[in-house]
Amino acid sequence: NKWRIVFPDNGRQWKDWKQASTFYSGNRIQTTKYTWFSFLPQNLFEQFHRLGNLYFLFLVVLNWFPQVEVFHREITMIPLIVVLLASMIKDATEDYRKYQFDEMINFSKTRVYDK
Repeated sequence: NKWRIVFPDNGRQWKDWKQASTFYSGNRIQTTKYTWFSFLPQNLFEQFHRLGNLYFLFLVVLNWFPQVEVFHREITMIPLIVVLLASMIKDATEDYRKYQFDEMINFSKTRVYDK
């Protein structure tokens, strides 16, 4: 847990600022969940924690065995792929909006109160 510490620029707390700036070198807000490299594996990991997605995955795996194949293999994969893609698109747009808001906050001008 990192705290955001703001020191007034009046010269008296220079030592405290120097000590705090070594601990908190980046004073940025980041609320996004994913990065470019972690989106696909992390999102798939979260998607398969849902019982419905696990059920459809089980059906897809079962249809790959010829003894229990009911439908064609490709047809069984369609509902799972549609649900996963829709959830991925939703998660990606939400995360991108969070990223845009974080950038707006991080680059906004602030006022420093000084007695």
